[in-house]
Amino acid sequence: MKKGVLISLFIIIFLVTAFLFRTKITRLFFSPSAPQGELGINVFNLAANRTPDTNQTPNAKPGADQAVTDIEIIAKNLLIPWEIGFLPTGEMLVTERAGNLLKIGANKTVIKIQGVEHVGEGGLQGMALHPDFKNNNFIYLYLTTRTKDGLINRVERYRLTGDTLTDKKIIIDNIPGAQYHDGGRIEFGPDSKLYVTTGDATKSDKAQDPNFLGGKILRLNDDGSIPSDNPNPTSLIYSLGHRNPQGLAWDESGQLWATEHGRSGALSGLDELNIIEPNQNYGWPTIQGDQTKPGLTTPVVHSGSDVTWAPGDAIYLNGSIFFTGLRGEAIYQYQIETKKFFTHFYRDFGRLRAIVIGPDGFIYVSTSNTDGRGESKTEDDKIIAINPEIFN
Repeated sequence: MKKGVLISLFIIIFLVTAFLFRTKITRLFFSPSAPQGELGINVFNLAANRTPDTNQTPNAKPGADQAVTDIEIIAKNLLIPWEIGFLPTGEMLVTERAGNLLKIGANKTVIKIQGVEHVGEGGLQGMALHPDFKNNNFIYLYLTTRTKDGLINRVERYRLTGDTLTDKKIIIDNIPGAQYHDGGRIEFGPDSKLYVTTGDATKSDKAQDPNFLGGKILRLNDDGSIPSDNPNPTSLIYSLGHRNPQGLAWDESGQLWATEHGRSGALSGLDELNIIEPNQNYGWPTIQGDQTKPGLTTPVVHSGSDVTWAPGDAIYLNGSIFFTGLRGEAIYQYQIETKKFFTHFYRDFGRLRAIVIGPDGFIYVSTSNTDGRGESKTEDDKIIAINPEIFN
């Protein structure tokens, strides 16, 4: 009898332990002294107080046990977070598609962006800090708004001083908008130019139109003017033939990479990871996947017709491009030199959108489970910090 009770107790302890590791419960739940605000903030000054634990055994296989120090829930109960950034102070900035700019540190501040039209995939999306933010406090926002002629997207610039935005300036206006395919990623490149991804606004043929700003990657000066070394010195267009690009990353050589949503609906799939070169045409809607046609560029890698990534943002780290998957519910890794492809955290967190490297070297990702297309989990949406050693 006693032997049976001991065996049962051992099984219960084993199952509970396995469950905790399988779901990657973080220090948020093991540290009762950790300060928590309205958003369940788990660290003060976020990136400033943590360094990767290199003593852990890295393992990124989906479902594998992870040391609890390798993954932290940084914020929770967010509503469709779209972009993550960091201030020089270490405080985190997060855009929510409904029109909120969140400033997260010891406390949470909500800054409402006026004029945002949150409809479908549109709303407050991309965010970028000026390379000289420490001196000029410039922050750039990509958002959807409504005019008398319908939905459009634009990039606005503000000065962020404390918790206040001032000196609003429209940097680029009248980017085609729609309920779907709004693009929305903005990043400063190593050349200090601002790169902007735009969707085709559901007008697929217009992705080939050089007079239509949708379905493109744009390149502009920090004031919105056209760089003199653009492919066409009279146009903001850097590349064309895109369906709905949503991720940008530069590798150590300065090469630009971009993720792009492929077809959707019953024929979903053929999502892309592309090397972006100036004045190149990436083929949408004329070619997809491995199809070729003179003058059109095929992707470096694509998901195939039976798999959908619905890729979000991208980063470069240690010889690899990492990008998130919304419908794919994973972090994907493409090793540039070996051309190997890996899938991490498959269905562990749900839909993933933003991915950035914090000033501490940790990788920060946002879930997007409250956008109506995923299964909203307890306390979604979340910002999650991941030790990059996991991916070694």
